[in-house]
Amino acid sequence: MTSRTALITSHATLQNKKALVTGGSRGIGAATAVRLAGAGADVAVTYVSGKEAAADVVRAVEALGRRAVALRADSADPVEAADAVARAAEALGGLDVLVNNVGVGVLGPLSELPLAEVDRVLAVNVRGVFLASQAAAARMSEGGRIITIGTCMTQRVPGPGGTLYAMSKSALTGLTKALARELGPRGITANIVHPGPIDTDMNPADGPFAAGQSALTALGRFGTADEVAATVAHLAGATYITGAEFAVDGGHAA
Repeated sequence: MTSRTALITSHATLQNKKALVTGGSRGIGAATAVRLAGAGADVAVTYVSGKEAAADVVRAVEALGRRAVALRADSADPVEAADAVARAAEALGGLDVLVNNVGVGVLGPLSELPLAEVDRVLAVNVRGVFLASQAAAARMSEGGRIITIGTCMTQRVPGPGGTLYAMSKSALTGLTKALARELGPRGITANIVHPGPIDTDMNPADGPFAAGQSALTALGRFGTADEVAATVAHLAGATYITGAEFAVDGGHAA
């Protein structure tokens, strides 16, 4: 976590804010948790199986002088998806920022996608995000922020096999815009960030499909989790941006 910490600026824009990052034990979620802490926020992260990785994130946040807590919660479970928000708010003493980062990616031919996988992807990527947002909105006061992680595949699907994943993430764009309208009168914003190919454990920049993914971007490379986290942190502190989509994709959709 030291490399992430080194990239954090000293300018604190989120001083004493309380943030929850779902799926925050690794990759974009972990980088976001540390970035928010570097901007002054206390942070809760959820995980399913990565207990030790989540503990590493907690230590990295605490090293920046902020409070942190790791909560086990499975977003596929409707009770746990909402309850994680309540637990985070209780542990931190409130909630100002929700980052809907948790998600699962299932790729494959349309004809070979079993119903069980369809249900799981929609449960985590759509229902879980809706329920977390609903629970967060009930607890947020003016200045609250809901930021959701989408995908570049909502704007450009470069080949076959992404039907289920693209569908599930595309639903989040509609959710974000509707949340912006519904929560705007309360001073709460909602935005969505669409990452392109990002170097993570799930999709490494030296993986078997990396060359093709890099070639689809204008910059010809994978992005880093910190590059996505920087945009999320900016939106967490922004006051006049809502209902918007942000591509952090190296020009994948260009």
